[in-house]
Amino acid sequence: MTSFDTRRRNMIDRQIRARGITDRALLAALGEVPRENFLPDEMREFAYDDGPLPIGEGQSISQPYIVARMIEAAGIGSGSRVLEVGAGSGYAAAVLSRLAREVFAIERHEKLALQARERIETLGYTNCRIMAGDGMDGLPEQAPFDAILVAARSTEVPTALKDQLAIGGRLVIPVGEEAVQSLQCIHRLAEGEWESRDLGRVRFVPLLPGVN
Repeated sequence: MTSFDTRRRNMIDRQIRARGITDRALLAALGEVPRENFLPDEMREFAYDDGPLPIGEGQSISQPYIVARMIEAAGIGSGSRVLEVGAGSGYAAAVLSRLAREVFAIERHEKLALQARERIETLGYTNCRIMAGDGMDGLPEQAPFDAILVAARSTEVPTALKDQLAIGGRLVIPVGEEAVQSLQCIHRLAEGEWESRDLGRVRFVPLLPGVN
């Protein structure tokens, strides 16, 4: 067992399970994906720290617990089709690919999207597609999705993303201003009908440049 393997196991025990996340499939996925592979070389030693880390282009890889919390809230099953907006390093998309049937992830920074795609391909996660683009409009040509996760803040919930949820699907997104946001889980109950619950306070980078 390598040092990173030990740190990954400790992360799951101390940061994830200890905070109440006990879903076995999710914990197994977190244990499988090497988080250190999704960081710049100079940041690898901090891969399993309990906090976000910079990945370049003014972006960050989210705190491991927040990644787990969002995925848990999305209610992803083995047959799910998932969209992630704000792929960043590709780490969350990689974890999602271990749980879902198919994952599409959009990243607006082309350099980060390319890096994320290379990491996913190197790991052999063939059910995960990373693409560069503006995630505000979602991915209508692949909709509907059983789950949509947004790893960037918005002052309001984009209508396009709500509309691309399958009936019964869930959208997890941080909503609010720059200082702090509310992590919202929006459940599509029927055509034109959604309900929302607050998962707690978070802080994310903006969904679009210049949006606070």
